[in-house]
Amino acid sequence: MKLAGLPYRAGPLVWAANIAATCLVLFLFQKILWLVVPFILALIIYYVLMPLKLHLLLRGVSHDRAAAWVSLLAFGFFLLGAILGFSYLFGDAMGWQASAMRYLGGGIRLLTGAISDLEQRFGFIAESQAREMLEIQLGGFFEHFAETYIPGIALGIVAWSPSLLLAPFLAFFMLRDGWRFRRFLLRAVPNAYFERSLYVMDEVDRTARLYFVGLMQLTLLDTVCLALGLSAIGISGALTLGLATAVLAWVPYIGSVLGCLLVVLVAATDFPGQPGVAYAAIVLFLFVRLLDDFVFMPLTIGKSLKMHPLLTVLMIFVGGAVAGVPGLMLVLPVLGVIMVVGETLGMLLTDPRLRARYAHEQVLRQQLVTRDLKLD
Repeated sequence: MKLAGLPYRAGPLVWAANIAATCLVLFLFQKILWLVVPFILALIIYYVLMPLKLHLLLRGVSHDRAAAWVSLLAFGFFLLGAILGFSYLFGDAMGWQASAMRYLGGGIRLLTGAISDLEQRFGFIAESQAREMLEIQLGGFFEHFAETYIPGIALGIVAWSPSLLLAPFLAFFMLRDGWRFRRFLLRAVPNAYFERSLYVMDEVDRTARLYFVGLMQLTLLDTVCLALGLSAIGISGALTLGLATAVLAWVPYIGSVLGCLLVVLVAATDFPGQPGVAYAAIVLFLFVRLLDDFVFMPLTIGKSLKMHPLLTVLMIFVGGAVAGVPGLMLVLPVLGVIMVVGETLGMLLTDPRLRARYAHEQVLRQQLVTRDLKLD
């Protein structure tokens, strides 16, 4: 963007407006989360399938037919994977349950052993009978787990299922009618601002696409670091554990805690008499999380969105404060899109040539519609 031969640079007023608009959008998104989540999933599906649709378009296939073929192919692969996955999971349901109980037992032994060591070192902990109380609490938790938590989990899955089913539906219409929607919006733009409006749409699309590309890069970096560290410690299945914890990290804080808990349970079960292995896994996980928050995320997602690393980190905390977990997940793509729109609007409002073009266009239109009304 240039203004009077000089490149346009957003000032503090534009940046303040961008941050305020981001906070407002995150607050509103929190209220309609049932629609935001399937829309984000639909965007991911859309960006995954869009290269295949473009390939068909270049071979002479129409937009509608290309979208239909790509959607049918994706649905077929999803259906096949779901059938194989469910048959594998439910075919060995008893084995999964036994493995889960074994790993939980290993975690409980690690926790009670750590408390016993603390009781031997500190008398006031032994007097509080912390280990006995913990065993009682855990016993009651596992005894009443099914009747207390499973109905709520089942109701949550049932409540979210109709909303999540919107994702493939939305993705199909994005593939089929996205170009029509863009043309519909551009028709309402005055001719003087047509080029800049087209630029905004392309930049918004690029920002969203690069965000998800950056997320995949971040997941790959986390997987490699965790797998290498777990292999060095000696934990089996390091690559699978690294991938699982990296994917869980998509949900900030909660996902990280679940990933760390998963790694600790596996370490405590595979090495029952060596608590140092579990502690080393915790240290490794915390180290990778620090790298993730302060190095990997600014270099992947932040770089893809052309954000300064300091702004990336600060906005993650702002998003969490404004909208909780949804804000943590959505703050960077929302800020990236609003930055594009805000900077473009700032350029339009401060560009005298564009305003002059628009004013001249209005004069010409006025002359055109009143030409036959003039008296000779």
